[in-house]
Amino acid sequence: MADVFPAVAPPLKPPDRQGASRTAARLAESALAVEGVATGSREFRDWYAGRVREDVAEVRRIPLAELSGWRAEPGTGNLVHDSGRFFSVEGLAAEDAEGGLPGWDQPVIRQPEIGVLGLLAREFGGVLHFLMQAKNEPGNHNGVQLSPTVQATRSNYTRVHRGAAVPYLEFFQRPERHRVLADSLQSEQGSWFAGKRNRNIVVEVSEEVEVEAGEGFRWLTLGQIHRLLAEDDVINMDARSVLACLPFGGADVTAPASTALLRSCADGAGALHTTGEILSWLAGLRAGSGLSVRRVPLDEVRGWKRTEESVTHEDGRFFRVIGVDVRAAGREVRQWTQPLIEPVAQGVVAFLVTEIGGVVHALVHARTQAGLVDKVELAPTVQCVPSNYARADRPPPLRFLDEVLGAPAERVRFDSRLSEEGGRFHHAVNRYLVVDWHGDHRIEDETFRWVALHQLAGLLRHGHYLNIEARSLVACLHSLAGGAPAAGPGEEVPAR
Repeated sequence: MADVFPAVAPPLKPPDRQGASRTAARLAESALAVEGVATGSREFRDWYAGRVREDVAEVRRIPLAELSGWRAEPGTGNLVHDSGRFFSVEGLAAEDAEGGLPGWDQPVIRQPEIGVLGLLAREFGGVLHFLMQAKNEPGNHNGVQLSPTVQATRSNYTRVHRGAAVPYLEFFQRPERHRVLADSLQSEQGSWFAGKRNRNIVVEVSEEVEVEAGEGFRWLTLGQIHRLLAEDDVINMDARSVLACLPFGGADVTAPASTALLRSCADGAGALHTTGEILSWLAGLRAGSGLSVRRVPLDEVRGWKRTEESVTHEDGRFFRVIGVDVRAAGREVRQWTQPLIEPVAQGVVAFLVTEIGGVVHALVHARTQAGLVDKVELAPTVQCVPSNYARADRPPPLRFLDEVLGAPAERVRFDSRLSEEGGRFHHAVNRYLVVDWHGDHRIEDETFRWVALHQLAGLLRHGHYLNIEARSLVACLHSLAGGAPAAGPGEEVPAR
């Protein structure tokens, strides 16, 4: 042993429980602050309306054969960029050796780079604010949405496209110079990406950060952001993912303004299952999964048909691969073409929630998706496009769909239509819901578990536990925890 360990070891740092609790309390205070110090709500509305008017993109559908800078790779038909960077569209074949899932083929986006989703935080008047960016993505059906401070792939921020530099990137390239509030690698859509991950990072700065009046950035409190989450298509997917990773767990909130949801964020609140039991359950499902995935040429994907216009499923379900020509102001590059994935219909993403022992729990589903690194991650109770399934052909995981869609209004805590990532998906909109469950909390299904709200926050300190849809819903749950009401009359998002 003497040869293994150094003779003089550096002093160990004690656990910073007090610091973690203080951070969680500051986040709770920001969530309760529905009026900003740096940016007032009326000022934000005027600014956002201006961004909607000025940051306009013309997005025109074009045949895949007319994409400029992209080509069908000889021998495979895979759609690849001439630079060899950004992403490619290729084929995937999935088989389940255990027979639990039928095998299938599909097109998939392969983007091996790890992107940056970075959110800057700073105190104004003693309250944490977050620097949000108004950004127009080509796949957004409504134009401008609020994104994190930095939302960039490695190809973007290394300027493969020869465009402008990414503002504020330096804060996330050397985060150790500041205070890191959250930092983890998280997955993206396991149904459409092959192994895609992003670094979700929140950095708090103490110095002044220059934000020019004409730029698309504003400082907002969590309370302001949470109010906007309740409105359709304002907070984009990448922002929701980073917001979900904020370390709410640990706060011992006893203020009169606190809610049952906010108190359920406290680490000592208790849970139906211990975190160790949840982790063991998930590890067992991953170890027992018989799903195998292999790459196949796009030209050989079974059940799909390819034309010069698009790639579509032979019966018209699921999604299609299309091409677009984009001309946009306010972007690093002003004109480009690219492939996008376009779902055929709106989806439903929902958590059933209930109080167990006074602590709010969400019903999570251990969902198998071919594009996930570990194949299985915790997903919402319901995650589907209902039109893809006839009622008689619904798979067992959709057993709660009718309970979600048929819930009376008084049991619906959250209901908003939110877009998925507009840089890769075209008009991909899901209806996000949080619905109270009034039935027996005992669920006779090995792929479902009730997980306490503070446990979800704890799992998000690490990567590959909650999928992107579940992270969006955690952000929605946190918005309810702050108790912020939806925007009132006269405060609607301007028409776009």
